[in-house]
Amino acid sequence: MLAATPFDPQYFSEVLCLRISDDLTEHGWSQQNFFLTEELTISLAAECHLLNDDGGMKLAGVGRGSGQTVRPTIRGDQIAWLKAGQSIACDRYLQIMENLRIALNRTLFLGLDEYESHFAFYAPGASYLKHLDRFRDDDSRIVSVVIYLNPEWLQEQGGALRLHPEGMATQDIVPLASRLVLFLSAQMLHEVLPATRDRLSIAGWFRRRP
Repeated sequence: MLAATPFDPQYFSEVLCLRISDDLTEHGWSQQNFFLTEELTISLAAECHLLNDDGGMKLAGVGRGSGQTVRPTIRGDQIAWLKAGQSIACDRYLQIMENLRIALNRTLFLGLDEYESHFAFYAPGASYLKHLDRFRDDDSRIVSVVIYLNPEWLQEQGGALRLHPEGMATQDIVPLASRLVLFLSAQMLHEVLPATRDRLSIAGWFRRRP
């Protein structure tokens, strides 16, 4: 299982990153199951629920800077950014992402400098219409990363991440706990379909400095 040694940079470089490299080169996206341990996934899900219950999340906007607006008919999730030191679980997750960043640079030579991420909470019925993750005036986002925090998710509950690879059939990815999805930020149109239950994830981006 991929979760067996989540903190081992050598493991990332020799096993996971070769798989991701092939996927990104051939398809522009990669799915890896069982990426986090069950314990860490449960802890991150509990933190996301707590933030939502305590009012620590805010409705996400579309656009950036002064042009950002909240438009729930386009994007309906609530978010809270992850910061180093906010919890043991978040620090463990951020360390895993740092190890993955280093390994991806070794394998794909992408020049990734940093990682940013936020919890994303979709209430039943909320969605995010088709979009790209890279802004027109900012090309710093290189690889988009999503990790799901939803145990025992059933396909009929909806909430899939729908990818639109250019020249290929759409791909619907069920948001099952511990599942990792990566895709090229500038190229992969994608959307989040509405679900019948709360849908939790961490969305993030490996970036180059401007």
